[in-house]
Amino acid sequence: MKLHTKIISLSGAGLLLVLLAIFIRPGADEAVPAAAAATGERIEASPQESESETAESSSAPETEKDYIKWVDFNVPMEALQLAYEYDVNSVSEPVHLNWIWLLSYTASRYGGEFPAAALSFMRETAGQVLNGEADPEALSQDQKYFSYYQEAYHAVLGGMVGSYQIQLEDGTWEKRYGLKAFSPIAKGFDYSDYDDFGVARSYGYRRQHLGHDMMGLTGTPNLNNRYNIIYY
Repeated sequence: MKLHTKIISLSGAGLLLVLLAIFIRPGADEAVPAAAAATGERIEASPQESESETAESSSAPETEKDYIKWVDFNVPMEALQLAYEYDVNSVSEPVHLNWIWLLSYTASRYGGEFPAAALSFMRETAGQVLNGEADPEALSQDQKYFSYYQEAYHAVLGGMVGSYQIQLEDGTWEKRYGLKAFSPIAKGFDYSDYDDFGVARSYGYRRQHLGHDMMGLTGTPNLNNRYNIIYY
């Protein structure tokens, strides 16, 4: 069986980050939109006319359905770990720096790419925000595509970092803050895996493989901690 998830080792944090995103396939005659174009589509309702005794007619109101149709999640491990550590280390500080905000703001400045300059920019921005020299809301308002990246990255990373409780060996529960995502394979069960996240796929349409294949034996318990989808 195959579990389509993404596992990235956070060596600095000593944790496993499980990433899973659901992407909507573009139409066959539609090119994959760039950040500047992937803002969704408008669906207009057909006017509904009715005749009354007073000969008045009306039309149904126009409705909008805006959503992100496609996004390439190309955030490298170094950027994920850096943003994660800023988030966790600042949770008790006067200013708590959210890791998704930091990643989204950086992506809006570098077009979704994370070269070495982007990592330096992340450190500089984090320092300014944590020192009270910059306001996150004011910074993001100046970036046209910040909301695009924030929505996309929140779909992938949302809910993976936060407060949780863990049971200690003595049976007591301890409240912590940090990574809440975990491996979908139950403890003590063997499995094999292949790190093929991002590998090109061509059947159906050309795209990147947005998963990490994990193969276990029949009967292996699968842990689904949120609205993920397990494929068999």
